[in-house]
Amino acid sequence: MDAYQARPPYQRNDYVGWIDRAKRSETKVRQLEQMLDELATGDRYMKMPYHAKTAPGGNAPPGARASGLQC
Repeated sequence: MDAYQARPPYQRNDYVGWIDRAKRSETKVRQLEQMLDELATGDRYMKMPYHAKTAPGGNAPPGARASGLQC
């Protein structure tokens, strides 16, 4: 749940709407599994690369992974 809450509101809404709009229960299950997998790995959003932005002070939000890149 922390990984879900750490995502921006638009992503949380996209995931819920995407799963809710599926007509077949098999599709809902597959999409839910995809969302859970993406949240667990933390590097994908709807099959696209995702990199969490760090909060001010250099601390990543809960559930985010450090990228190892330096600015």
